[in-house]
Amino acid sequence: MYARVVTFTGVNDIDGAVRFMQETVLPVLRAQQGYQGASASGDRSSGVFGALSLWESAADRDASESALGKLREEAGRQLGAGGATMETFEERVREVSRPPAVGSRLMLTRISMDPAKIDENLSFFTAQVVPQIKASPGFRALRNMINPQTGEGLVGTVWDDEATMQAAAEAAMARRGEGVARGVNFGDTSYREILFNDAP
Repeated sequence: MYARVVTFTGVNDIDGAVRFMQETVLPVLRAQQGYQGASASGDRSSGVFGALSLWESAADRDASESALGKLREEAGRQLGAGGATMETFEERVREVSRPPAVGSRLMLTRISMDPAKIDENLSFFTAQVVPQIKASPGFRALRNMINPQTGEGLVGTVWDDEATMQAAAEAAMARRGEGVARGVNFGDTSYREILFNDAP
């Protein structure tokens, strides 16, 4: 699976952003070849709104950019967003115990590594780390996405509520030494609410 992640900052109206995605963006997404689903998340306190779309192939994802790029510009104007960034990834690891629901909590951590170590590190992550995450109370879903050219990626985990997410965050911090020893660099972590989910 292939992903496009768009992150808006400085959003004054998070609920308006959700409506824009449902009413304006979703029909365009569903009309694109290879579309496999989308979700949105946000942090109301900091004005961050993120949109994830999934695609059957990199070619399908890239072909949809002409239509979706225009909507991204329109969204920035309508939502009072301070800026928008667009990133592309390959989804390498995905686990779902229960589908994410509106109101679930999302913990999204930026990672980076030497591209030559991606396969080795993801094998370790799948074998050693994923079972620990899945066994944690409140776990719903996990997605590990990576850009194979740059080694930059995002790891997202979805939880029932704020309490289970915070407990998972503490456990994740305790495990970081293993990743650092393997050459994984950890960047910012964003704590959000799932606001919208389309799984065709």
